[in-house]
Amino acid sequence: MVGVVLAAGASTRMGSPKPLVKVRGESFLVRTVRLLWTSCDRVVVVLGSNATRVQSQVEKEFQALLGEGRLHGDVRRSRGGRKHGLELRFVVHRGWKQGMFSSARVGLKAAADLKPRAVLLLPVDHPAVKPESVVALADVMEQALAATRNARERARFSYALVPRYLRRRGHPLMMSPALARAVAADAAAAHLGDAVRRHARLVGYLDVSDSGVVLNRNTRGGR
Repeated sequence: MVGVVLAAGASTRMGSPKPLVKVRGESFLVRTVRLLWTSCDRVVVVLGSNATRVQSQVEKEFQALLGEGRLHGDVRRSRGGRKHGLELRFVVHRGWKQGMFSSARVGLKAAADLKPRAVLLLPVDHPAVKPESVVALADVMEQALAATRNARERARFSYALVPRYLRRRGHPLMMSPALARAVAADAAAAHLGDAVRRHARLVGYLDVSDSGVVLNRNTRGGR
């Protein structure tokens, strides 16, 4: 599976680049990448505002983690990266001012080019999502894909899986490859949810006991 982190916004409410804000000594961006690595062998990060600064500081943070030996556990725990390791790719979206959906389309296109089994999309302002939620979403998607009759049907299977906490829909959003490609190509949709509704043949909801799926951090105070 391939993960996509949306980290292109200007973070005006946060007061500084949101991807670099730290919680418990770890930046939002590093935290969300490591979170997706639990089930994805490759993660694409979409940058925009302050792209050079964000990428530089995040690379330094990962280098420090590697030097401390803290990433070896990520590889051991990851179901997606056990065979070939884990990968992080940065994509700079020059049109990031067009909004989150434009960044999502860029990220999904980059993910689709990697020919993934499924795509997991997560905004960087959801650092409180628990690893168990990501693993559970991946498990359900794998079951859905396995239920398709053949490779042709699987290639056309347009499925979205949304985590839900106390009946509130949240993130990350899991998509089959067919749906990810369709959303990436849809320039007419008003927003991400609109694009998913336009193209998903099936939308499933996974109820979780994880409030992090609905908690987006837009300010340093947590809202």
